[in-house]
Amino acid sequence: MKFKNNVLNQAIKFALATTTAGLFISSSAIAADEEQAKAKVNKNVEKIAVVGTRSAPRSIGDSPVPIDIIGGEELEKSGNTDMLELLKGAVPSFNVHQNPISDAASLVRPANLRGLPSDSTLVLLNGKRRHRASVIAFLGGGINDGAQGADISVIPSIAIKQVEVLRDGAAAQYGSDAIAGVMNFQLKDASEGGKLEVRHGQYYEGDGDTTQVSGNIGLPFTDNGFANLSFQYKTSDATSRSVQRPDAAGLAAAGVQDVSPLAQVWGAPEVDDDISIFGNVGLELTNDSEFYMFGNYSERDVRGGFYYRNPTSRPGVYGGNIRDVNGVNMRRPGDDNPDGQTAWDAATPTVLVGSLDGYDAQLDCPVVEIQANGAPDQSAIDSLTSANCFAFNETLPGGFTPNFGGNITDTSLTIGTKGMFTGGFLKDALYDISGTVGFNESRYFIYDTVNASLGLDSPRDFSPGKYSQLEKNFNLDISKGFDFDLAYDVNIAGGLEWHEETFTVTSGDVASFTAGEFTEQGFGIGSNGFPGFKPSDAGEYTRRNYAAFVDIEAPFTEDFLMGLALRFEDYDSFGTTTNYKVMAQYHVTEDLNVRGSISTGFRAPTVGQANVSNVQTSLDNGVLQDSALLPPTNPIAVQLGGTELEPEESQSYTFGAVYTIGDLFLTLDYYNIQVEDRISQSDKINLSQSDKDTLEAAGVPNVQSLAQVSFFTNDFDTTTQGIDLVANYTAELMGGSSTFSLAYNWNDTEVTQFSDITGAFKVKRLEEDLPNHRATFTLSQQWESISAFARANYYGEYQGVHVDYDATAKTADAAVTIDAEITYFMNESISFSVGAQNLFDQDAEKLDFAEAAGAPNNNWGGKYYETSPFGINGGFYYAKATYTF
Repeated sequence: MKFKNNVLNQAIKFALATTTAGLFISSSAIAADEEQAKAKVNKNVEKIAVVGTRSAPRSIGDSPVPIDIIGGEELEKSGNTDMLELLKGAVPSFNVHQNPISDAASLVRPANLRGLPSDSTLVLLNGKRRHRASVIAFLGGGINDGAQGADISVIPSIAIKQVEVLRDGAAAQYGSDAIAGVMNFQLKDASEGGKLEVRHGQYYEGDGDTTQVSGNIGLPFTDNGFANLSFQYKTSDATSRSVQRPDAAGLAAAGVQDVSPLAQVWGAPEVDDDISIFGNVGLELTNDSEFYMFGNYSERDVRGGFYYRNPTSRPGVYGGNIRDVNGVNMRRPGDDNPDGQTAWDAATPTVLVGSLDGYDAQLDCPVVEIQANGAPDQSAIDSLTSANCFAFNETLPGGFTPNFGGNITDTSLTIGTKGMFTGGFLKDALYDISGTVGFNESRYFIYDTVNASLGLDSPRDFSPGKYSQLEKNFNLDISKGFDFDLAYDVNIAGGLEWHEETFTVTSGDVASFTAGEFTEQGFGIGSNGFPGFKPSDAGEYTRRNYAAFVDIEAPFTEDFLMGLALRFEDYDSFGTTTNYKVMAQYHVTEDLNVRGSISTGFRAPTVGQANVSNVQTSLDNGVLQDSALLPPTNPIAVQLGGTELEPEESQSYTFGAVYTIGDLFLTLDYYNIQVEDRISQSDKINLSQSDKDTLEAAGVPNVQSLAQVSFFTNDFDTTTQGIDLVANYTAELMGGSSTFSLAYNWNDTEVTQFSDITGAFKVKRLEEDLPNHRATFTLSQQWESISAFARANYYGEYQGVHVDYDATAKTADAAVTIDAEITYFMNESISFSVGAQNLFDQDAEKLDFAEAAGAPNNNWGGKYYETSPFGINGGFYYAKATYTF
């Protein structure tokens, strides 16, 4: 096809000549004469631009910086349907947790490349910047606390031609976020053929049933173009790796009614109607220009577990009120002790009781004491109605466990043109002009809870509001080779970028935030667990920035290549930043070359991090408490040490070697990343009464029930270093074609500076939660009608933590899991596969912490440490049928 012969060749040249494709390999590597040039380009096409196969190298051997290539076929053979899990199996320095109870982090899971938070990795789609998710991970498991990265999970593997993972700091090339590296997802671009796939599986425990239907089709777009379309539809049931909470079991034993047999669930959330549609279109306009367009629409509903509300101790709903030592009924915040006493050690706990006749009549209501067996006095509860009083123990006697969920919508569209100038000073220069719009919206829901201040008439389900993230990008890139009498042409690329980012908070339904008539009687305001955003909280926050950059690659000899990147950015919030990158590659022999780079980088605080406020329920030292996240410029935050956010700044260097001999391909790279002024959520700080009064005057809801506040801060510095080893070997063995792949990562993070705002335990989590050692060993085997795939995943020791509580922490053992799949090809079109992830059902580390803070062992109902790097759900098996045409 003419399109394939002309435009594809120009696209290849352009990808090699500019940084737009995320590979930073320029046309200066092309030989002087035309035949040598073609040979060099073809060599690079084999390693970079062609869909990865099991026999192709995973890293680009002639790149001055380390790059992993994971082909679409490899992605589809790992026993999982989530792109995050697929990448975790293929890239050892990439980690992701399942976050069973983590507020919004359960809806869009944050991931880590090289031990840095999710928003320190830049995500590209077809070489263009991907927008962030609207979800901010308020409970991000230490490393990702407060992170706001892109939602990689919306990308279906069936749409992907290959994934390129640039394992090097690249902010000087691409701008903010590329501190840890860059992940570029290349969409399929075939103009014919396609695939339809149906897959079903479940965990060995019999839960988590997952069904997925996906498809891809390539269509001609006139005679000179293509339209490649993909879709994926998926549903996943929830899982539970839980035991009954001891406090709930005790209440049931004491005769309390309606206590759930499993009061709190730790497991994967339920995912419904998870639909993703991706399209990629290209059209040759002339022999020297091409139009392109790609984008997506994705939507899913997620619903997961939350913390149990004990019917004898949950403040603002059930408990927290007492009588003084002389039996005087003391149940309201602010009441003076009539006897002038300040000691309450002999006080008797009571149930929170409200009067339907108003605040002045509350003290006349019967007192409902908590008995020695832990149950409320049922006879006293029964007497409430006749006294025109109430308690939530009447309608919800066994307590309740909210479910937290959301509807996540993600969409994007990129339109552009690229090609070659045919005249003037820029003759033969390559250009790329594009515009991108990306949008992500998270509408939150909380089910089976109450707005206690509305009394017994409170609804049980609420929509607390939504966050949305809108980003717009416009890019101009130009690249041209110049003859300076070096080995080959010196390639000079430059460009301009304009970026706008808008974060919007939309208020929730009235019942989710309103202060009902029973507020002054001590009942909590707003939907318990996640109070709604008030109209005064709603707002739209926008930031704009522009950038100019230049990239130069100079081949001084046939064996020695150097590159320089320089980028200037101007933000309308914090000002300007300039970053550089220098890299080099030297061929020592035909089989061995060495490479290295040194660079500076930055990550701008997101608009959401700078402006968001929220009330969340979390465990602190094992106790369930409400805490408020405030903007860092809020007066209370400023009083406690908050300041306006500044960008993170980084310095990094990488050096390594590439060795190729016969069918063996080996790369070894060392990296060191120093980040100053890292942005994260501060430790939760206890509030004084004067702090609460100030917050209440500022309109923060439910202030008297708040125990703590936190805010985003530039408060600590880290040094992360590590080693990446990648080895591939291909041979004809066992009567077929065999490929062996080994990938190993050692990663170590040290917090080199921090203050009390960060907190010592958070520092420990940053340094120890992730395994220092990760490795995968993969064997792929292909026969005439059968193929097989097996992967061993090694996870080194890590810090086991549960409910973000330091008393639970321990060093968890290293573990190995096995993934395997076997495929039978009935004919050229139809194949059947069976496989398993975690084939031998390796358990996560079991909880075994001792009693702490007076709480019994495992008072929160879990079985395993939630920081397990391979999850807590165990083995998963599946079957798959594929039709290829």
